[in-house]
Amino acid sequence: MRKTLRIIELAILAVAFAALPALAQDGGGGGGGPQQWLQSALEWIDGLGTAGPIAFIIIYAVAAVAFLPGSVLTLGGGVIFGVFLGSIFVFIGATLGATLAFLVGRYVARGWISKKIEGDKKFKAIDEAVGREGLKIVILTRLSPIFPFNLLNYGFGVTGVSLKDYVIGSVGMIPGTVMYVYFGSLAGNLATLGAGDAPGNPVAEWAIRIVGLIATVAVTLYVTKVAKKALNDAIGEEEQVS
Repeated sequence: MRKTLRIIELAILAVAFAALPALAQDGGGGGGGPQQWLQSALEWIDGLGTAGPIAFIIIYAVAAVAFLPGSVLTLGGGVIFGVFLGSIFVFIGATLGATLAFLVGRYVARGWISKKIEGDKKFKAIDEAVGREGLKIVILTRLSPIFPFNLLNYGFGVTGVSLKDYVIGSVGMIPGTVMYVYFGSLAGNLATLGAGDAPGNPVAEWAIRIVGLIATVAVTLYVTKVAKKALNDAIGEEEQVS
């Protein structure tokens, strides 16, 4: 009976979080916004005991699909579960949410996008390039802080990258995930996160920034190179046919 009630609670909370963007726009009836809702969810998770990790992963996944700030949950994961387990739970939740958003982008929006770019050789070449070299590109963009996590999830859905490469490419999230979970563990309690005073580590921050900068430059150059080659190949094939 208790397990059944827990499952019902999780389902209700998941539905509530799916509606958060709309609630945030009209003030949610009582104010506070998405960050406050996430803060309350973390406090609820903290009191669940053994069911906490499951609730955390589900909420993180729903938040990713609903464009809610994952940083709050990532820091909270460090407070509640510690660095090791927190990193694992955050990674699972983020990967699950990213995959769900990818599938929405692919099966809801890709057909429309494909029709729009059907006659454009350049866009088609870029799409094919990402499809052929998807794994490397996904990993590099995950390492780079310049590409917004939630938006990227949907964006990759309308490219030619395979689901397999997309999911495997999630390993690129690991460095940033571990760093923010670690910062959360230093905070010590959820109230500190709510105040925006979570402590950091300058050395770790700069290390991630440098890795992110390198990844940003690399993905820009790499995509340009691969897309240019794909475009030249497409033009060459067209000239041969003519």
